[in-house]
Amino acid sequence: MSETTRIFAIASIPGDGVGKEVVAAGRQVLDALAAQSGGTFAFEWTEFPWGSDYYAKHGEMMPAEGLDALKDFDAIYFGAVGWENVPDHVSLWGLRLNITQNFDQWANIRPVKFLPGVESPLRKADSAELDWIVVRENSEGEYAGLGGRNLSGRGPGNEVALQTALFTEKGCERIMRFAFDLARTRTVKKVSSVTKSNAQQYGMVLWDEVFRRVALDYPDVQTESVLVDAMSAKFVLKPEDLSVVVASNLNADILSDLGSALAGSLGLAASANLNPERRFPSMFEPVHGSAPDIAGQGISNPIGAIASAALMLDHFGLPEEARRVEAAIESATGSGHLTRDVGGRATTAEVTEAIVSSLSVSLAAV
Repeated sequence: MSETTRIFAIASIPGDGVGKEVVAAGRQVLDALAAQSGGTFAFEWTEFPWGSDYYAKHGEMMPAEGLDALKDFDAIYFGAVGWENVPDHVSLWGLRLNITQNFDQWANIRPVKFLPGVESPLRKADSAELDWIVVRENSEGEYAGLGGRNLSGRGPGNEVALQTALFTEKGCERIMRFAFDLARTRTVKKVSSVTKSNAQQYGMVLWDEVFRRVALDYPDVQTESVLVDAMSAKFVLKPEDLSVVVASNLNADILSDLGSALAGSLGLAASANLNPERRFPSMFEPVHGSAPDIAGQGISNPIGAIASAALMLDHFGLPEEARRVEAAIESATGSGHLTRDVGGRATTAEVTEAIVSSLSVSLAAV
């Protein structure tokens, strides 16, 4: 390592279940890439043992000073959260959402990638070039955490729960401009806005109005506004018509999972929780959960986590290295290195090694 080596400090939070396995796989790939860089860059890892095991010992998913411990890192590499000893809403809000909300990681991007060698349940995947990105508003909307439970004193069956969706003009505009700017970098320059303003007459009507206004500043980008139920059908029936899909927190969460399932498995899905202003570190994680049913068996799919690492490389200003990782993933799946969730028999370690080997081959070819 020389004086000119760029060192990226990364906070690693494997979390629960298969999160530990796939984060280890992603770190192996990134470290292999750094070793091939000729001292150009390196990764400095600090692991935090937060999650459901930590909760069992301390009664909280992460310590009160945890955000202070994270704020000076260049990025956060996250695994998964959730286990049977902690209610799901406690584990999610206690760790992952605690980070995304407080670090204002308001832009969540989830690419939908169709990989060679992976069979898709979508027939059009065999004949059309499918590649789109779901852009998710990640700070407010339906996951703003506003509401409460009241009137339990009236007795069983009388309690009331309120869950309030928050839509602000600022929040809508910044995620839409992010989506339009992203669309301008793609071959197909189009943004599809997802709405439900026919039924949600306040928040989603504001969403629609902001979208129409923002679109005026991007005359070179095609636009459409589609109701969320119609968009779920479009994902299946006309996916070739998609490029960038922008949606609220809940709608994008659901649609991106649908997109990943259409690509073959949630185990393939990558995501980035971005604070575009870089006031705080951004967080990169696979979309899948902690998968208690297969945790510890060494058969989890590491591709979602490794593809998330490629998104992190883009964030670091290393686009060529990011494309090398993505190409290595495609080489591995195309040569039949597939885990069980996508119809193969390979282990987590075998898929990871295949990707690392593909990186070495691509370096030799340069």
